[in-house]
Amino acid sequence: MTLTSKTAVITGSTSGIGLAIARAFAKEGANIVLNGLGDEAEIEKTRAGIETEFGVKAVYSPANMLKADEIEEMVRLGERSFGSVDILVNNAGIQFVSPVEDFPVEKWDQIIAINLTSAFHAIRAAVPGMKARGWGRIINTASAHSLVASPFKSAYVAAKHGIAGLTKTVALEVATHGITVNCISPGYVWTPLVERQIPDTMKARGLTKEQVINDVLLEAQPTKQFVTVDQVASLAVFLCSDAASQMSGANLSMDGGWTAK
Repeated sequence: MTLTSKTAVITGSTSGIGLAIARAFAKEGANIVLNGLGDEAEIEKTRAGIETEFGVKAVYSPANMLKADEIEEMVRLGERSFGSVDILVNNAGIQFVSPVEDFPVEKWDQIIAINLTSAFHAIRAAVPGMKARGWGRIINTASAHSLVASPFKSAYVAAKHGIAGLTKTVALEVATHGITVNCISPGYVWTPLVERQIPDTMKARGLTKEQVINDVLLEAQPTKQFVTVDQVASLAVFLCSDAASQMSGANLSMDGGWTAK
């Protein structure tokens, strides 16, 4: 196990990509700080299940990604519980689909806050401890939309482009401290986030569900297949390994060839 004695904080980890990453890290021996939304009983079942299945410790932070003080407290919870926060994965994200002239201002503010600003707050809280220990891994979940755009997703595309820039900037700042900072840019991954945006896209484009899946989502991906959460998690594990110690500031595409076009 490559991450024994390490502690990982993963935002948005009660489902989807974040949960897959949490489980993959736990399998490698890391203690886990879960965070995200969901039914309280289900979250506790998930937390306890990680401990039982992988023989590590896991705690849950209910930190609201809209609130800087709660994000900082999430990092402090990891430090208090396990002595350090060695790995930070900024994965929390939301989506909203609308023409720009109709885009609700409150939705813009919320998407920028959760998808971009929350990563800044978490990084700001975690970096001092990583510097003090001379080791750290920061992974930001970006998107193919950190590199290219799609219509009706102005806030999401802006936030993900911002994540790519934040990744590069922090990577340069911490380059001599044994800390790497990278982002993973998946194409369409079959997660609750993708599934929930289908009705909005149907409405915005006047399409059926099947047309949205085949002609909008998978149309972008030459492989005509969704990325899996386990594939993203495997890349995250690699980025925490010694083999990836000279990879920093990278934006790693995992999109079935989407951004090769």
